[in-house]
Amino acid sequence: MQRRLAAVELAPMLHSAYLRFQSQLVHPDWRHQRRAILVLLILCGLGVGLLVGVGGPYVAIALFLGALCGWLVVRSPLWGIIGVVAISTVLPFATLPFSIGFTPTFLDLAIFAVFVVWAGRYVTGEETRFDASIIGGVVALFLAIAVVTFVIGLQNSAPSMNNLRQFMEMVISITLFFVVVNVARDRRTLRLLAQALIIGGAIAAFFGVAFYVLPQAMTVRVLDALSRFGYPGGYGALRFVNDDPTGLMRAIGTSIDPNVLGGLMILVGLFTLPHLFTPEPILPRRWVALILALDVACLYLTISRGSLLGFALGACVIGALRFRKLLLIALVAGILLFLLPFTQAYIQHLLEGLAVQDRATQMRVGEYRDAFTLISRYPFFGVGFTGVPEIGLYIGVSSLYLLMAEEMGLVGLVIFLAVMALFLLVLLQNERRASDPLYTPILTGILGSMIGLLAAGVLDHYLFNLTYPHMTALLWVFVGLGMATVRLAREQV
Repeated sequence: MQRRLAAVELAPMLHSAYLRFQSQLVHPDWRHQRRAILVLLILCGLGVGLLVGVGGPYVAIALFLGALCGWLVVRSPLWGIIGVVAISTVLPFATLPFSIGFTPTFLDLAIFAVFVVWAGRYVTGEETRFDASIIGGVVALFLAIAVVTFVIGLQNSAPSMNNLRQFMEMVISITLFFVVVNVARDRRTLRLLAQALIIGGAIAAFFGVAFYVLPQAMTVRVLDALSRFGYPGGYGALRFVNDDPTGLMRAIGTSIDPNVLGGLMILVGLFTLPHLFTPEPILPRRWVALILALDVACLYLTISRGSLLGFALGACVIGALRFRKLLLIALVAGILLFLLPFTQAYIQHLLEGLAVQDRATQMRVGEYRDAFTLISRYPFFGVGFTGVPEIGLYIGVSSLYLLMAEEMGLVGLVIFLAVMALFLLVLLQNERRASDPLYTPILTGILGSMIGLLAAGVLDHYLFNLTYPHMTALLWVFVGLGMATVRLAREQV
């Protein structure tokens, strides 16, 4: 009782002291202001010193950046989307250094904050317009089928906390489509989002190349430092062809998985490519050229066959649509890739995969066979996301489409393909009509990126794998950005 009374008496005293201190900060006499500022700096210094002493410098920096990002997100959902892009490209697997029953990732917090702030604007009446876009209904249907198949799959296996978290990450990542469509309502916002994607991809490519060319001991030292935030450390984090440390090393960057990094380079590299040839590039042309070279170098060093083929196909599409000289450049690059002496090991690895001679490809063929078995037994709605109903079956195959059919059945796969087909058709129709020096390269870049990614999805599963929520988030950010650009281009006409 006495403690409660003391707390009640202390509260007004603290409030009064705060008001007095605040008045000193804006006092007309500069001497009062100087004393108040000096006290504030001392308190901040003591707070920072205590934080660094208890949690270490990395935790202190992370908390500071988190607080800054939180402040920006509260101000506008746009900055939240930019934060999602930055985290997805640069630190996709970073987690908080503590647990709250589960360990939240930076991406979890960013996506959740964006969604809450965006939805809150409608609840408070600050925002009243809502545009679902031409494909919004099909996207909502795909989202609904994902929820239905998750619920159906619960009869196979009870979900763990991690299952629930990962599935909610996927659901909210898909919802980012509607957020981007309704936030990107003007030319300036569109430009900022496009720049964030290009620059974020460039930083990811830089780390990919840097981790590859640095001595392995130094790369491991950096990864060990990141292990405070959930990243794998040690030499086991490095990746090699066929898991042979004496063979070819593969670039991982902060994406950890070479194939995931390759998919990221498809996304950002092909999105950057048209800005090299447009009359008014979104960044200075020399920087666009440097970023594109970095993206391509990083893609090459991943030694991801699916990503290389997807990038080549996307580049050819961009060339055929707008920049015919790209087709000649792609042909010359392909010839050099096959003829240069230092690329022969790469070409041999590529040919072994096409001939199904190496271990990784043979394992994939086995996965495909097992996936067809599972799909044939549960064709309509799959087995869900939490487990399988029969011993001898398993969820997991290195193909976007087979994995989706396993988890959501052929119904979910057909709806996803309908979403992508409709999206690409709308982009293609409006890409031809667009004449704005900003809208045209964005539409062309997204079209090439999506075709490249969907082609690479035949051999990789990162776009719909619950382990890689950042790739799911980036996919739907790109789809939302494409539809927002289509709307603005039509309004201009």
